[in-house]
Amino acid sequence: MAKEIQWKMIPQGDPEVVSRLASELGIDRVLATLLVQRGIRTFEQARDFFRPSLSSLHDPFLMKDMDKAVARIEQALARREKMLIYGDYDVDGTTAVALVLSFFQRFTSEIDFYIPDRYVEGYGLSYKSIDWAQENGFSLIVTLDCGIKAIDKTRYAAERGIDLIICDHHLPDSELPPAVAVLDPKRTDCHYPYDDLSGCGVGFKLVQAYARSHDVPFEEIIPLLDLLVVSIASDLVGVTGENRVLAHFGLKQLNEQPRKGLLAMINLSGLDPKHITIDDIVFKIGPRINAAGRMESGRIAVQLLTARTDADAIRIGEEINQHNNDRKAADRSITEEAKALVEAFERPVSSLEELQRRASDGICLAGEHATIVYNSGWHKGVVGIVASRLVEAFYRPTIVLTRSGGLVTGSARSVHGFDLYEAINSCSDLLENFGGHLYAAGLTLKEENLPEFCTRMEAFIASHVTQTLLTPVVDIDADLPFTGITPKFFRILKQFQPFGPGNPLPVFRTENVYDNGNGRRVGADGNHLKLELIEETSPYHPIAAIAFNQAGCFQYIKEGNPIDICYSIVENYYRGIANIQLRIRDIKEREEMI
Repeated sequence: MAKEIQWKMIPQGDPEVVSRLASELGIDRVLATLLVQRGIRTFEQARDFFRPSLSSLHDPFLMKDMDKAVARIEQALARREKMLIYGDYDVDGTTAVALVLSFFQRFTSEIDFYIPDRYVEGYGLSYKSIDWAQENGFSLIVTLDCGIKAIDKTRYAAERGIDLIICDHHLPDSELPPAVAVLDPKRTDCHYPYDDLSGCGVGFKLVQAYARSHDVPFEEIIPLLDLLVVSIASDLVGVTGENRVLAHFGLKQLNEQPRKGLLAMINLSGLDPKHITIDDIVFKIGPRINAAGRMESGRIAVQLLTARTDADAIRIGEEINQHNNDRKAADRSITEEAKALVEAFERPVSSLEELQRRASDGICLAGEHATIVYNSGWHKGVVGIVASRLVEAFYRPTIVLTRSGGLVTGSARSVHGFDLYEAINSCSDLLENFGGHLYAAGLTLKEENLPEFCTRMEAFIASHVTQTLLTPVVDIDADLPFTGITPKFFRILKQFQPFGPGNPLPVFRTENVYDNGNGRRVGADGNHLKLELIEETSPYHPIAAIAFNQAGCFQYIKEGNPIDICYSIVENYYRGIANIQLRIRDIKEREEMI
């Protein structure tokens, strides 16, 4: 069962700084508090925050090895060498490939791209791709969103006369691949001022560096930013610093002049083409692009993102949309199966024989501090999504595993504050391959190592996680009466966009509100609530609200009882009309608060 969510008020900041900032900017104290919480304490900092500028982007040559990368590409173009643009099969990888490919196609026809097959080659640079590159005469491979750990494969490529330029944003090991250039802002010897770029972001910096070196006006690479904002939003990198600037102008491009493939995705998602937000990318556009690599091949995602005609974009977009529908069906059924396994968990499996006997039906291998589930027949393409669903349901670090290519493979997701990558790394001796981030990772291992892996993972997590970390929390930015939600307040609040990690969508608390009697259950299964809320002290102006997966509160609310809510304020577009709507994060009955 889902755990009760705790509400935690974020520190409100120095009252004097809040007051001064509110006065200097002529804004509400609540808005000034939001700024201070985000580290903004002066008028100048606020101006930069509210008015992002492309002139503030960092010099790409500050990135270690950028000069080497540009020089090698110059050499390849001058000699008409064949250049292969290589990327991962997820949104970050495919947008990165589309971005770099689109740019360099203007300089050469001796260029192609390669996306590995998720099920045959797995994540990252593959031996199969290097062999293919050699057979087809490629002498330079540019990897995007992968390659930082491909030491042996880089040597393998060199032995076959192929140079590598690695563009990655994942955490490197102490030894780097012996490539011509390794672009990764997370390198310990790289002093680039911002280290949270997406993989596509590193690719953009390569393009920016080449453009600057060859007098290509910056205005000519701005159209590439629609791809970059899709990457930033989907890969959940920080929307701070340079990423905030890139995301701001990427959204502008996406709303005003999106490329044909993204416009097809916008239309197929039922979105308003002129009002696309980060949330729309995260929940609508990104999953569709991801579905290509999950259900078939990431190649068609690149073909969509580089489509040159409306007809091609629509045709490929419809194919990808169908893959997304198939993905959602698999996601739903596997999630229900996995939940049932967790709820039926009895004891760890100690023997390989028992594991193999139960693998085809599914088995829960850990369940107290960690959730680890395994079914040899699950679709590999959706296990990451299922892991996220299980974290929502049980709020524990979670790994969902299946079998592919003779190995056990899967995805891991964590709870806020717990480094799951570190936990997986502690079992690296049992793994064939792994990689990822603080809160999300992928891994592959032999089936005979799975019982020990689960035992060690459960033990590691049990010794490092606290009960506090295993309790879901909603961070609340400020208390806000409904009377404070004025047109001016919301107009300024919108300027806090784009939201994301490091600049989250603000969450407010309002106590003692009730529905005006028009509330109802909505959604295919009636799991959501659509409410019209009134504050006790201001009963004449109901505010529309949507509460996803909160139908359990409906009877209490329908009876006219007061509730406390925490929520974000969003703009809801319906048939071209924009309305303010509260997106409720959690509801507490007033009697629970006594």
